[in-house]
Amino acid sequence: MAIICGIDEAGRGPLAGPVCAAAVILPKDFPFEILRDSKKLSPKRRLEVEKVIKEGAVAWSVAWASHREIDQINILKATLRAMERSFERLNTAVDLVVVDGNQTPQLGVPCYPIIQGDNQVWEIMAASILAKCARDRFMERVDKLYPQYGYAQHKGYPTKGHKEACRQWGPSPIQRLTFNY
Repeated sequence: MAIICGIDEAGRGPLAGPVCAAAVILPKDFPFEILRDSKKLSPKRRLEVEKVIKEGAVAWSVAWASHREIDQINILKATLRAMERSFERLNTAVDLVVVDGNQTPQLGVPCYPIIQGDNQVWEIMAASILAKCARDRFMERVDKLYPQYGYAQHKGYPTKGHKEACRQWGPSPIQRLTFNY
């Protein structure tokens, strides 16, 4: 049986913070029915499912590309770099990698993009949940350092409140300066 790794990211669209990627390999006896695209789960349910994934996965990893990297090389290249890092941290032999989206990182194993893979492939759904939970936790911690930006609420996405905070306070220390805000 082929060993399949799913990879997805969280945080491509925000105006602030890093992009996070996760890689996941699931066993054949995993409780797949609990998985969904991370955006379709409530925050509480995501955290519950995250715990099951971390406890039950054959292997999993989370990796990052910083807001500075995003500004230096662009969001697509930074996302692919975070995906490469998450895959490398698995330290597990893999036969096939499936990635949510239309592009794949260079990994040295067969790697296929699947548009809306986070709605179709269990391993990508699991990666989506891990990446989203990790990035949300990061933004909630940053909110304690810079509460005027409201990161705990909008997670850096381009909401009206986030844009107003940037106008009032200027860019935060984790702002993506190459993004329009």
